[in-house]
Amino acid sequence: MTRIPEAGQTRQALRAATMESHQVVDAIYAGFALDSAVDYRAFLTAHARALGGLEPAARPDAPRLPLLAQDLAALDLPVPDPLPLAQSRTDGFHWGLRYALEGSRLGGAMLSRQVAPGLPKAYLSAAHGKGEWIAFQQALDSAAMEGGEGWLDDAVQGAQAAFALFAQAGRASQVVGHG
Repeated sequence: MTRIPEAGQTRQALRAATMESHQVVDAIYAGFALDSAVDYRAFLTAHARALGGLEPAARPDAPRLPLLAQDLAALDLPVPDPLPLAQSRTDGFHWGLRYALEGSRLGGAMLSRQVAPGLPKAYLSAAHGKGEWIAFQQALDSAAMEGGEGWLDDAVQGAQAAFALFAQAGRASQVVGHG
């Protein structure tokens, strides 16, 4: 059983518990050249498949799926069917999903600089506003403190589920885009 850490440390605990899964996802998506229109299309399609399964369950404060759909439409691509997510009704699981999605938002802001000029990047450019990342971490800490025994284990499972969906979608798009 994983113990709930002291206040202010929930994000670090989730990061440590999911580091390997996060590295796998980073390695998969590093295979997409965002300055290539073909690779960028495959990258966005993969993200749409994962995000389409995650956002309805995670209920983030600032959903990015509409921005992703806007980018896909600008590239004359349909929004693909979402990958199914094994649902859990626990609060911790949902916070774990949100942790992965909010972290993805941080990464997206960095990746947006790699997108070729002329390609749409509303999705990747949707960075946190001033103070939003800190506010999310504070809300995560509060949820962990109130969640009780087993909450952090559930949150780790949610974050792992999110990383697994991103990995599945990325691998499938690599085969299509590069196969």
